[in-house]
Amino acid sequence: MGRIKVAIAGLGNCASALVQGVYYYKDAKKDDKIPGLMHVNFGGYYPRDIEFVCAFDINKNKIGRDISEAIFAEPNCVERFADVPKLGVEVLPGPISDGVAPHMVDAFYTYDKSKTEAVDVASALQDSGAEMLINFIPVGSYEATRIYAQAALDAGCAFINCIPEFIASDPEWADRFEKAGLPVAGDDIKSQVGATILHRTLVDLLINRGVKIEGTYQLNIGGDTDFLNMTVEERLKTKRISKTEAVTSLVPYEFPVRIGPSDYVPFLGDKKICYIRIEGKKFGDRPISIDVKLVVEDSPNSAGVVIDVIRAVKLALDRGISGPLISMSSYAFKHPPVQVPDSVARQWVEEFIEGKRER
Repeated sequence: MGRIKVAIAGLGNCASALVQGVYYYKDAKKDDKIPGLMHVNFGGYYPRDIEFVCAFDINKNKIGRDISEAIFAEPNCVERFADVPKLGVEVLPGPISDGVAPHMVDAFYTYDKSKTEAVDVASALQDSGAEMLINFIPVGSYEATRIYAQAALDAGCAFINCIPEFIASDPEWADRFEKAGLPVAGDDIKSQVGATILHRTLVDLLINRGVKIEGTYQLNIGGDTDFLNMTVEERLKTKRISKTEAVTSLVPYEFPVRIGPSDYVPFLGDKKICYIRIEGKKFGDRPISIDVKLVVEDSPNSAGVVIDVIRAVKLALDRGISGPLISMSSYAFKHPPVQVPDSVARQWVEEFIEGKRER
């Protein structure tokens, strides 16, 4: 059915895992079962159909290098699990804006603005022929996310927002993409089996079994630059909202809750450790509590989900669908325009693939 031309903003660990994953599964056949993908054949598109044609970053050690090299440059610490050939696409200097917090300038190897000038993102997207732009820039990048979203609009590109800045779920931005005739998916990507999906599943189970939830917390620690970036509470505002609403949206009443990143532990590298506790009352007002510990490699955990999102957005482009991609956003993101149970969202996606659901 043709290639899917993709641009990436932010070549960090998540982008590295995504690019590696495309090449790791480049020979996948229709009937293969790939952990983390809904389908190898997603509406006629395979992982191998994804082509990375443009990339932006602020790391002086990544700018000017081929994507295949930049995805392994420091401070990236994701494991190398696939051989990525030279792609013939050099990483371009993107706008810094608020994408780099003051305490992250050195950690991100940020380029010197007096020596390097950011490119015109919209022009670069048009020149590359990109059909969609994936936003992987750091948490807390309010202005920078909007710079990239507007550039996508100006270039005629769809937008996939993988971070907790609200674009697809913001009615004003959603309307802009609808009027431009472009699909948008987001916000804040879920992992294949991560803290949010596990927490949602446990909460959904308890609610369906009649347990009254009286309080819950989710504490996350990790050792990559994502966690270092989030040691400044101000950059966590929308992250906490996104992760919290993903869980509380399943419960028809209020209860004490605390969810979000809690510490940076450097030696963990790309490992993420999550602690979840849920307290409630069951029959006879007898107490029940659940304690769970989840340990994962953080970055590859969302790569397969993003591959599915890319292919869903491509189907939307093929079909002339504009505005928020409701089905895929509800399934794949923590803060979508519409929150529904994951089983419902998955069914919506299946219906979208089959053409039975518009969005």
